[in-house]
Amino acid sequence: MANDSMEKIGGLRERLMALRGHLDLDRKRSRIALIERESTLPTFWDDNTKAQAMLKEKSTLEASVGSFEKALRGLDDAQTLLELAAEMNDPASAQEAEDSLGAVEADIAKLELARMLSGEQDRSYCFMDINAGAGGTDSMDWAAMLMRMYTRYCEQRGWKVEINDSQEGEEAGFKNVSLRIEGEYAYGYLKAEVGVHRLVRISPFDANARRQTAFASVDVYPEVDDSIQIDIPEKDIELKFIRGGGAGGQKVNKTSSTAQLRHLPTGIIITCQTERSQSANKDMAFKILRGRLYELEMKKREAERDAAEAQKKDISFGSQIRSYVLAPYRMVKDLRTGVETGNVDAVLDGELESFVTAQLMGVKNPNRAASE
Repeated sequence: MANDSMEKIGGLRERLMALRGHLDLDRKRSRIALIERESTLPTFWDDNTKAQAMLKEKSTLEASVGSFEKALRGLDDAQTLLELAAEMNDPASAQEAEDSLGAVEADIAKLELARMLSGEQDRSYCFMDINAGAGGTDSMDWAAMLMRMYTRYCEQRGWKVEINDSQEGEEAGFKNVSLRIEGEYAYGYLKAEVGVHRLVRISPFDANARRQTAFASVDVYPEVDDSIQIDIPEKDIELKFIRGGGAGGQKVNKTSSTAQLRHLPTGIIITCQTERSQSANKDMAFKILRGRLYELEMKKREAERDAAEAQKKDISFGSQIRSYVLAPYRMVKDLRTGVETGNVDAVLDGELESFVTAQLMGVKNPNRAASE
């Protein structure tokens, strides 16, 4: 067992060292030291926004460096314990060292995933649009189910979710719904969900209880901060304020404060009714538009950045990235990566980690053609 454990340690160390250059630890340590020095200056808090941004940056850098150092310490400790166990002929200590490698391997896997979240906007908050497709009332209900699934996933990660805009279906669910998701790396993770999602189940809206197929599309784009310049000429914008809809009761917007923004060159329409004031809704609408335009530009520059978006056709048969089958059997399968599970209820309750991670890590489904 000792030899096997030492080989495992060697393999894990190789994986960790392969990440060292990507993590750029020396630069990060230098930057941390610089921010620490600047934070002691009496003028540091003169610009409160800049100071808070620098402290947030320092915290992020420390977390990255700390994760690497924790994994390295874990490997060193396990190796030392194994060597002592061999000298003392102590099987219990050898087993303890072996057991500790599981946690170290998990830490290294997290670092490898972080490597895939190094895009310019991956750390950003994001917006998510869910649109019902083919399937009538079932597809609108499916859009609502997806909204609940992603809300649960975000809540599990400690992210905040709010509805920016929605258009309810005539009988159930949503024709479309737009969410704002506030959390570190929200865009980086959720961009893995872009595409068409297919549901197969016994329809609760069919009097004959027949099996129906419904589709809904998911699109995700980053919330672009003020450091990214997006030029939006005034002549390209058509802005108006309308009376918002709602679920009734206190949620009804009784004044014309809902902002509707149309970007004439692209035809993008943004509607925002989250806040009660025209000004706040206008600001959020422009923020959403900036994110949409940024994402469009990135897709032009890097067509391969999002294979799912490039492959997207109609929100119907032959274009889905993932199937959720509730009848005649129960299975969720991602057609891009091949990841699947029979625990459909857990997935619909937000357990998406295995699907998201596989997509971000570039796992490919060898049977993609057959799956579709």
